[in-house]
Parts: sequence; structure tokens; C-alpha cells
Amino acid sequence: MNKIANQFASIEQVTDRYLNTPKVSQTGGSAELSFAEILQEKQNARESSELKFSKHATMRLEHRNINLSAEQSERLEAGVQKASEKGINESLVVVDSLAFIVNVPNRTVVTAIDGQESDGHIFTNIDGAVIV
Repeated sequence: MNKIANQFASIEQVTDRYLNTPKVSQTGGSAELSFAEILQEKQNARESSELKFSKHATMRLEHRNINLSAEQSERLEAGVQKASEKGINESLVVVDSLAFIVNVPNRTVVTAIDGQESDGHIFTNIDGAVIV
């Protein structure tokens, strides 16, 4: 019986081996960051990143002769920020007579539609809309 008992590890040995692993910092630094610090870092990075336009959206803007003024661009970014604060992932953002489909987490405009083309259109695959 002694032979069989020696072949199995005790609960304490298993616990020490698998549950007491050394902590590795995910930030690459030597100091551990608290959850609050990591969260604040991520929020600052998200807020500071500027709005991008996909290749498709850029082509749509050029093809449809849509030129955003500085004021419209600011309103579009404000609309994306509002959508982000509400937890929207795919948003329709309407600025004046222009409609933009935006991937909010990536802060990327996916497509753009002007007022004449948006009449009667149905917008799908969005989970929120912001009108600014």
C-alpha cells in the first residue's frame, strides 16, 4: 500500500505547483500596476486616438464629393465619443445631411453616405445611432 500512496501527489503539492505561480506583469515594466492604473491608461489611449477612415470610406468620400469641414469633423468625433460612452460598437453617426457608419471600438469610419443617397436607405448591423 505504501507504493501506491507514494505515486500520488498530495493536495498541498499540487496547489503549490499549479496555483502559486509567479506573477508576470503584462505591461512589460518591472513594477506591477493596479487595475485602476491600467484602466486609466487604456481610457486615455482610447480618448487620445484620432478618428480613422477605412479605405472604403475614403473612396466613398471621394466618389460622392463629400468634403468635411473642420467643424463637421469635430462633431463627427464628438458623436463617436458619445457612442463610445454609451457602449455602442457599430454606430450610425449623422452630421448635418451626412451619415457615417463607424466601428466605435476601433474609432474607424467604415462608410459615408450623403443626404441624397441616404433617403429611403436602411442601415443594418448597427447597435446605436448618434445625431449631432
